[in-house]
Parts: sequence; C-alpha cells; structure tokens
Amino acid sequence: MKNEALIECVPNFSEGREWAVIEAIHESIICDGKCRVLDYSADEDHNRSVFTITGAPEDVENAVLRFTKTAAERINMETHKGVHPCIGATDVIPFVPLKNTGMDECIALSEKVGRRIADELDLPVYLYAKSAKTPYHKRLADIRRGGYAALKEEISAIPERAPDFGPKYLTSAGGVSIGARDFLIAFNVYLNTNDVKPARLIAKKIRESSGGFPGLQAIGLLVKGYAQVSMNLLDYHKTSMKTIVRAIQTEAAALGIEPLYTELIGMLPKDALSGTNPKELLLKDFSADKKLSF
Repeated sequence: MKNEALIECVPNFSEGREWAVIEAIHESIICDGKCRVLDYSADEDHNRSVFTITGAPEDVENAVLRFTKTAAERINMETHKGVHPCIGATDVIPFVPLKNTGMDECIALSEKVGRRIADELDLPVYLYAKSAKTPYHKRLADIRRGGYAALKEEISAIPERAPDFGPKYLTSAGGVSIGARDFLIAFNVYLNTNDVKPARLIAKKIRESSGGFPGLQAIGLLVKGYAQVSMNLLDYHKTSMKTIVRAIQTEAAALGIEPLYTELIGMLPKDALSGTNPKELLLKDFSADKKLSF
C-alpha cells in the first residue's frame, strides 16, 4: 500500500558454515510471507551470515521473534569459532526507517522487540546505537568487547556489562544487541597478502575511533587466506566509499601491498554510488539489485 510503513532489518547470525542452519533461519523469516529477504550472504572465516529484510514494523517484529528463537536453538556459542567479534547466536538486530516511518518509531520498536526477546526467549538484550540507554551500550564494539567468553564472565560482575532486558547470565545462545540506526554500508577490502598485520594497521589508521574518517568502523582480519579490512560505514554522506577505497590504496602502497578487490555485504542506497562506480570501488560481483531505492 502507498502509505504503508516500511523498515529495514539487517540481522547478523553467528553461523556461516552450516547451510542447514542458515536455511532454517531463512525459512523462519519468510514462513508467513509478510517480510521480503532482499539479500543474504554467509562467510566461513567470519562464521557469520547477514540477511537484509524489509517489511511493515509489526511483520518485522514477528519475524525477529521467530528467527531469534531458531538461531538460539540451532547455534551453540560455546563451540563457535570465527574471526568476527560476536556475543550471540543472533548477534545484532538493527532497525532502519525506510518509508512512512522515522527513527523514533524504530527506537520504540527495538525496545518493544527487545523486551519480548528477553521475556519470551530468556535471552539478555542490549539496546545499542540510537536506542542505547547507557553510553556503555551505544557502540557495538563495546558490547562485543572480548566476545561471548568475556561477556559470560562479566555480565553479572561488571555493572556496565549488564543487559538492558533479560537475565544477567548467558546460555549457549549468548546475548542479543538490538537497536535503531541510520543506513549502514558494510564492505570489505581484500589485500594481496596473507599477513593480517597490514590490515590491522590500515584499519587503525582509517577508523574514526583512532582519528580517521568520520563514521567509519574498521578492523583487520584474515579471511579466505588474505588480509581483509572489514568495515562499517555509518554515514556515507560524511565519508564516501570512494574516499575510503582511495585511502586504503594509499596506505597499502606505503606498505608495499595493494587491494585485490572489495565486497559489499548486504545492500547500499543508490545515491551511495554518486560520483563513482562499482569498478572504481573494486567491487566484485556487484549487481544492480544490490542498490536499495525507497
């Protein structure tokens, strides 16, 4: 319908290897036919899968409860191994306003859904980003610090590590971060080396928390046998993808290496490519259906 509210939800799950589990999560999202899965991907080294979902707020709410329950039943954080930081089976659930809705509505929805996850699934829930009630929970990096193992030890012992909703202990399903945020572009740059140190040096140089580009989060990882600069761009209006790729090319050249290619995780707004193109950004396997119009 023309005036129907529409939001985006981009849940991240701590499973990128067992396709039966990933397909079970997929089925739990679409089983009532009310939410669309626009994109999903999985990576074995990250041991992580990411879905891009759109739907009316109430339909997304119901899908979130279903997929969080499925992930909690099928993913064991006690045995989880992967290079990407995480605290739970359903690691993070962001809500993004798209059409006929706003940030305030997404914040309210995150609080409502967070309480339901805590009450109905008995999982600890952290409100992050624009939904955060405490500065300790605003950044995902702070919530994830030390990963599942550290949180299991600290959740009941350190006040700022306590969840906003739910128990002060972790089961094998771990914890859930949920919140409202602006559109985020997740993309990775692969370097022509299997030494992760240059990726970590570059990530530290370019990320906002170290004095780099506004709205950029970055870490260095070893993925698919290559060093990877893994990034979240929180505000592509302040810092463009083109600016970041050029900076990485410059920093890599100073270290005697170069980018091989970049990959997009999920979707991007079509105006994020303004003034550039996928070839210039070294994007591999990019297609027009990766651009989101709303």
